[in-house]
Amino acid sequence: MPFFAVQIWTGSETRFLAAARKAAGGDASLIWPRRSLRIRRGGIWRDSLAPVFPGYLFVQAPRVDTDLYASLRRSPGFLRFLPSNDNIVALGQKDQQMLSHFLAFGEVVDKSMVTFDENRRIRVVSGPLKGLEGRIIRVDRRKGRARVKLELYEDSFEIDFGFEALEGTVGGEPQG
Repeated sequence: MPFFAVQIWTGSETRFLAAARKAAGGDASLIWPRRSLRIRRGGIWRDSLAPVFPGYLFVQAPRVDTDLYASLRRSPGFLRFLPSNDNIVALGQKDQQMLSHFLAFGEVVDKSMVTFDENRRIRVVSGPLKGLEGRIIRVDRRKGRARVKLELYEDSFEIDFGFEALEGTVGGEPQG
């Protein structure tokens, strides 16, 4: 079943999701992919959830008919369908694969497990970063984050994903 992207006011995802799920009933599934991050504030590390695609939710439905469109449009925070309300188009194959990659780990993706080789390059062992190594543009080992460049409907943006480094490995092989 195809996915459609809905742009909403960033920060209103929770409110929109509750209202839209109620309004849409069983006509569609609404999906909000999120990522788990550890954030340090005031010297204290806390677990936090952040959206994978800030300001976007996804609707899985056979099509967006006028009833579904109207019910979502009335939900608080709605901006538009992508690419536009006049031209509602399902995600293309590339975008669908990207979304499916993250959804394979659940609606909330956890940290990836990584190692670093002798040249300090990251190697993803498991988790949501697996298969995205070529999109990693920056690694912050101290914070345990990798910045990844993603695209959606021909727009690109950068997003951080958390990782845990497996200790005592070089090039993926245990050192002992």
